[in-house]
Amino acid sequence: MARFSGKNILVTGASSGIGEAVAIRLAQEGGNVAINYNSGADRAENVRKKAEEAGVSGGNKSGRHLTVKANLADEQQITGMFQQVLKEFGTLDVLINNSGIQKPVPSHELTSADFDQILNVNLRGAFLCSREAIKHWLSRSAKGVIVNNSSVHEIIPKPKYLPYSISKGGMENMTKSLALEYADRNIRINAVGPGAIVTPINNAWINNPKARAEVESHIPMGRAGEVEEISSVFAFLASDEASYVTGQTLFACGGLTLYPEFRVAWSSGE
Repeated sequence: MARFSGKNILVTGASSGIGEAVAIRLAQEGGNVAINYNSGADRAENVRKKAEEAGVSGGNKSGRHLTVKANLADEQQITGMFQQVLKEFGTLDVLINNSGIQKPVPSHELTSADFDQILNVNLRGAFLCSREAIKHWLSRSAKGVIVNNSSVHEIIPKPKYLPYSISKGGMENMTKSLALEYADRNIRINAVGPGAIVTPINNAWINNPKARAEVESHIPMGRAGEVEEISSVFAFLASDEASYVTGQTLFACGGLTLYPEFRVAWSSGE
């Protein structure tokens, strides 16, 4: 299904994990994909090649894919990234705000530098990318789509990950506020809220059988999610199949947002 045939797409933080899977999925469905990265040019180029192969396998032999380096904590680099993408593609149809970082630190030991860095990448960077995309669409009176990579932690607290949780809580409100502000301009903004997903950012527990069993014991579906399961949700929200959906977070979390500790009615004396 070539839902993105002829569409020009920018995916931030696309050199690994969910961003990589989304870039490949959208290329497979016909999109031209710009793969943003901050470090690891070789990894980004490898994703570009995979996107190219996926496009060909999906029937899109003329797809154009590129890598574009930018640190999303730096406004100047973000504007430069958009200039480069628009120079190459001419227009932009879809922005996937995927880039994100986290660092486990007890909150009383958290430095302001670490706090600022995480907020700058996860939330401020996503806003600046959204701003540039929206300015582009308004200048052309064109429709556009933004899909933000949020987290179950936009609504579930995450001790020792305070700035990460704050960034995702802010992303929920940013998604809703921008969606409301630009709904009448044919611009849709939604978010995906992944749970525990098998990606490099989670290697600490993925590769430790005991730790992984502990993580998965809290997931109602009993297992961690795969990146392909998340990329399909991004593809849906970015596509015209979701043309009447805006301002929403679609949680893809195996049931983590269902308060899994209440699977047993311990609070009701039963």
